Amino acid sequence: MSAAADTLKKVPLFASLDDKELESIANSMTERRYKAGDTLTEQGSSGIGFFVIDEGTADVTVDGAAKGSVGPGDYFGEVALLSGETRTRTATLTATTDMVTYGMTAWDFKPLIESHADLAAKLASGMAEKLS
Repeated sequence: MSAAADTLKKVPLFASLDDKELESIANSMTERRYKAGDTLTEQGSSGIGFFVIDEGTADVTVDGAAKGSVGPGDYFGEVALLSGETRTRTATLTATTDMVTYGMTAWDFKPLIESHADLAAKLASGMAEKLS
C-alpha cells in the first residue's frame, strides 16, 4: 500500500473504506510539503483542495482567534471536495512544524465517486459523523 493510502487509512473519514478504495483515492493525491511558519490555507481565500495531514502540526485560527491545532490524521477542505465547487476557506492554518500532506482537487475526485457510488456514500456518512 502507498504512503498516501496508509495515511488515509488512519483518517476517521475514510475508516469504512477497504484497501482498494483507499488506494484509488491515494492515487489521485499529490504530496505537498510545508515548512514551519508556512500558511496552508488563509481564511477568506478561495480553495478547491482537500488535504490530509501525514506529518507535522498546524495552528488553526478564525478571525484571528486561536481555535486549536491539527496534526497527523486530520484533514481540511472536505466541503470543496464533495461539493465540487471552489469554497471560501473558513479558517487560517499555519504550520507550527515542517509538514507533509496529501491533497487532491474536486476534479480529481469526481471521476472516483462517479465510478464508485459506494465510495461517495461512505464518505458522505463519514462527513455527517464529523458534523454531528
